[in-house]
Amino acid sequence: MTRNREVATIGGGCFWCIEAVFEQVRGVESAMSGYAGGKNGQPTYRQVCSGDTGHAEVVEVTFDPSVITYREVLEIFFAVHDPTTRNRQGADEGTQYRSVIYWHNDEQRQIAEATIADLNDAKIWGKPIVTELTPAPKFWQAEEYHQHYYRNNPEQGYCQAVVSPKVAKLRQKFADKLK
Repeated sequence: MTRNREVATIGGGCFWCIEAVFEQVRGVESAMSGYAGGKNGQPTYRQVCSGDTGHAEVVEVTFDPSVITYREVLEIFFAVHDPTTRNRQGADEGTQYRSVIYWHNDEQRQIAEATIADLNDAKIWGKPIVTELTPAPKFWQAEEYHQHYYRNNPEQGYCQAVVSPKVAKLRQKFADKLK
């Protein structure tokens, strides 16, 4: 029996944050840090950090839609980052930190548009969502040392100051979705 899988490609600042959150969500099979949306192939972290490649730090989330829906993936995504700031999340600034959803099919595009419209109507942030909504380009897996970064380095300063609060927010707001 083949199990159904879906992929969401999302960026909301540093990929360590988004990856750490989705690694803990029930129905998520994998969360892989990488780069998408830029102009050159096989980008490196150093190149992407320069801001010259046009890539965003993203996470490719592979999930079972019978356990967690694409809409629920997006609701978690929006809850753990600020989608109202362009090219910035906290102190992380640059196009590589933009809020972005790369949709893989028309259904994902429609769900993302509806989710954004519903969240804007709810005025949760007091400002409109500026998350880019774009067809999925090629995904480039980040270097191995970026994979499972928070899990492997929970005591690292950035992880304590930036990633841990996002994980705590997930645990508080989406306790019913945890593995």
